Amino acid sequence: MRFVPVKTADQQAALMLVGMRERLIRHRTQLANAIRGFGMEFGIVAASGMSRIEPLLERIAGDQSLPDLARELFAMHGDEYRGLLSEIKLIEGKLMDLHRADECSRRLAEIPGVGPVGASLLMMKTPDPRMFKCGRDFAAWLGLTPKDHSTAGKVRLGVITRAGDEMLRSVLVVGATAILQHVRAGRSRHASRWLTELLQRKKPKLVAVALANKIARIAWKLMVSGEKYRRMEGQPQAA
Repeated sequence: MRFVPVKTADQQAALMLVGMRERLIRHRTQLANAIRGFGMEFGIVAASGMSRIEPLLERIAGDQSLPDLARELFAMHGDEYRGLLSEIKLIEGKLMDLHRADECSRRLAEIPGVGPVGASLLMMKTPDPRMFKCGRDFAAWLGLTPKDHSTAGKVRLGVITRAGDEMLRSVLVVGATAILQHVRAGRSRHASRWLTELLQRKKPKLVAVALANKIARIAWKLMVSGEKYRRMEGQPQAA
């Protein structure tokens, strides 16, 4: 039986900071969808994306054809939305302070697809990395390895196990997806041969998970060895 080390009070406070950021972002998304949905009820359509919400609110505020009650309620939604943005900015500032103060977190952020948020989550949520024998065990702990349904000498691999921490796994997959977007658009000058060939054979979502698995193994190696990330020729640059 493997026992997880007890977290210190500082580590638990840092995890509380991450949880608060996730809650605020989820609330921001819900509120943005509500504003966009209410606008569509009045025939005012805006493109998707958080950057479209503020122009949408400005259009609604200047539309005199809308009832006064509707414009008043939209203004209240706008005040709430801006308040959430300021709170998220404050929380992310505290998260960046923790990231800059940790030497290992700064090294992890140099891995393409990780960044400061992913590096901070790896440091906060990962137990002692030496508990894992190899990088594959660490990726399996994150739920980034396929389920094994092999029988009678036939190897049959299914979908990923989705074990471990969902937030940490999703951050790595999102970072890998950002790298793939640059590779597919031709904006990455150093796309690896392994990645380009995999994109030709597999769907982008499967490639993103495979790349996240590789990123997790690299992160484990850096945490155990204390080395800095060295980008090899042919590897993708940070997105």
